[in-house]
Amino acid sequence: MNLLTDNPELYEHQFPDSGHVAARFVHDLVTRFDGGRDLLDVGCGTGRDAGWLSRNGYRVSGVDSSESMLAHVRKHHPEVDVTLADMRGFDLGRTFDVITCLDSAMLYCHTNADLDAFLSRCRAHLRPRGLFVAEMRNGAFFLGNTELLDGVRTRSVTWRGTEYTSHTELWIDHAAQLLRRRRTWEWGAEPLVQRSAWRLLFPQELRHLLDLAGFEVLALFDSPGPRTDQPWSANAPLSTALSGDRLHVVARLR
Repeated sequence: MNLLTDNPELYEHQFPDSGHVAARFVHDLVTRFDGGRDLLDVGCGTGRDAGWLSRNGYRVSGVDSSESMLAHVRKHHPEVDVTLADMRGFDLGRTFDVITCLDSAMLYCHTNADLDAFLSRCRAHLRPRGLFVAEMRNGAFFLGNTELLDGVRTRSVTWRGTEYTSHTELWIDHAAQLLRRRRTWEWGAEPLVQRSAWRLLFPQELRHLLDLAGFEVLALFDSPGPRTDQPWSANAPLSTALSGDRLHVVARLR
């Protein structure tokens, strides 16, 4: 059981985005780099971003590995065409102008083989000169920085009259190059312990992987962004310091 994945409405309540900052981030980047309007969102989750894009001039499809999430998309964003599939092996039989992969979904590819397979699928589903837009945690942030690794973080949210409290601990598995997480949920029932992990990619490593997969990197920046301290705004200058918590990339298929 994954509490948030199995309960999409709780997920959106836990991580609100009433201003659709993430979707606007995608739209502004696609506009800035002359992308098209036929878009595939890999790891589309609840469809919140895909739904906003579809209401604002895009033809949107989505891929996700959670049937609960996709059921939510079909109910609340029926204009989005969604498919249950693994991001390393999806085959939709068509191509797109833009592929997006947000909120560190790409980092669920834990091995080099996983990453190669995912980027190969993206290449196969993009039209010539198509755009790839991704947003994820930045491996370089953890070089000597323990800001997110010190202690357990506790957070509570009330949903449908029930208070859900999470206790989250992060640590680095150096050998596997993974950021691991243990999250314990309490809401009056037996505590639920969930474990997950994200691959940590360094900026130049990401650039190299994309180059091998046939992409030209157009922009690689740490801020601003939808999940940074510096909120995203259209035409904002892009910081290439690459030391922040988040990493954003725009690449074009060669």
